[in-house]
Amino acid sequence: MATVSGLIMLSRVFGFARQVLIAGVIGASGSPVADAFWAAFRFPNMFRRLLAEGAFQAAFIPLFQGRHVEGGDEEARAFAEDVLAWMIFILTALSAVVMIFAPAFVWVVATGFEDDPEKFRLATHFTIIMFPYLACMSLVGLYGGLLNAMHRFAAAAAAPLALNVIMIAVVLVYADRGVTVTGYAASWSVFAAGLAQLAILMFGAWRSGFLLKLRLPKWTPHIKRMLALGWPGFIGAGALQINTIVGTNIASREAGAISWLMNADQLYQLPLSMIGITLGIVLMPAISRAVKEGDEPAARSNLNRGLELVLLFGLPAAAALMAMPTLICAALFIDFAGDALSYFGQNESAYLVRDAEATGLALSVYGFGLLSFCLQKVVSSAYFARENTRTPMKFALLAISINMVLSLTLFPMIGFIAIPIATIVASWTEVILLSRQLWKAGILRPDDRLTRRTPRLVIAAIVMGLAVWAAAENTGLLLPFFGGQLWLLLLAIVAGGGALYGACAVLFGGARLSDFKGLITRRA
Repeated sequence: MATVSGLIMLSRVFGFARQVLIAGVIGASGSPVADAFWAAFRFPNMFRRLLAEGAFQAAFIPLFQGRHVEGGDEEARAFAEDVLAWMIFILTALSAVVMIFAPAFVWVVATGFEDDPEKFRLATHFTIIMFPYLACMSLVGLYGGLLNAMHRFAAAAAAPLALNVIMIAVVLVYADRGVTVTGYAASWSVFAAGLAQLAILMFGAWRSGFLLKLRLPKWTPHIKRMLALGWPGFIGAGALQINTIVGTNIASREAGAISWLMNADQLYQLPLSMIGITLGIVLMPAISRAVKEGDEPAARSNLNRGLELVLLFGLPAAAALMAMPTLICAALFIDFAGDALSYFGQNESAYLVRDAEATGLALSVYGFGLLSFCLQKVVSSAYFARENTRTPMKFALLAISINMVLSLTLFPMIGFIAIPIATIVASWTEVILLSRQLWKAGILRPDDRLTRRTPRLVIAAIVMGLAVWAAAENTGLLLPFFGGQLWLLLLAIVAGGGALYGACAVLFGGARLSDFKGLITRRA
């Protein structure tokens, strides 16, 4: 698991750089290009998270493993090739529809753009350019699920690096050529990155002897079973993404809000990806295997260890996001971006102080919901491993309803911040309902180790949170020691806070040194 976490962390670090550089070039509230670009990016990015990181694999992996156990490589390969055939057929039709009706799709994501014809026009163009990325990522999801089911996690974890590296390179090349030109160039880079990611996964499948052949679509019992499992799973695992689309639509009514929320989203995605998504990818096959073998104690143990790791790393991450959100945003989007772009012909970051403050406000709210996002990934694995996708779907629909009602109700009163508030209320509601149902079914039973460690980890996180908050509140006193570089101060606070949390966690009995050593030495 450490290998997977390391690759995903590397991808998210590059994701940070990508987000910071793009924000530095095209800004947020000061340019229509920023909101138009991020609104258009929502659709392919949503499908990337659903197909490459969640819902598709939740339906595909158990069935693929079942075919492999029952019929060996040939049966598993035939099933995967049938899935590939149907995906190509559906994606071709979907892409054609989107190309023709792109303005309608933009209206779904950003209704508020109707009041700004230039922003709507740009968003439509960017959508047409970027949408083929969806087809690439759908196939990436198939090959990623196949490799994950075979316990070959590295390729799927490394592939997202391509998106970030290619977008960074393109943005730097076009940084001094104007905001609009950079927006178009970045849009084309998304499509190019999709092709690169697909090539990486296909190469990994070829090395594993599972490169799939093209065939005509066939309606088989296994395809029918996968669809029955997949459509509710798609809704269940994708509740967070659907909530995000709803939030984007509402945010489009306030200039700059889409960019603020997108940048805040990227910041909390780092710990979410490292903890929640990694555990979902690795735990899903382990729990599925234990369930199919009838080993319920092993399945419960895997679930408990997943919850423990969420608390071990999620609590300090959430505390940091809530304790110093504005410092994080100002250091990255203004200070660091300005320094980096100065080497490529741009004098300063286009991100304004008000943009950093607004993004920080959203980030603090997302920080409160970080644990719920991570926990949802873990508890959902217990359902999907048992081929139960309907229960998560029902709770997801309720969460989506809560999100929509709260967003629409609160937005006229408090503005864009209503959207992250509604998102986390909906997310916590979903996690509580999912966990309660697992408890009633006897699947979720916290063991002594989890029960003993949880309150101690909470105390360690509180101590760390207070320390980094105090440091952030005294930025003026500390900044001269770091040459006036805000991002260096942030780096020092993060490192010091992490060390303090680790020491407190061990001292209070919430963790042992062997836990951290195990994460470093363990391999996927």
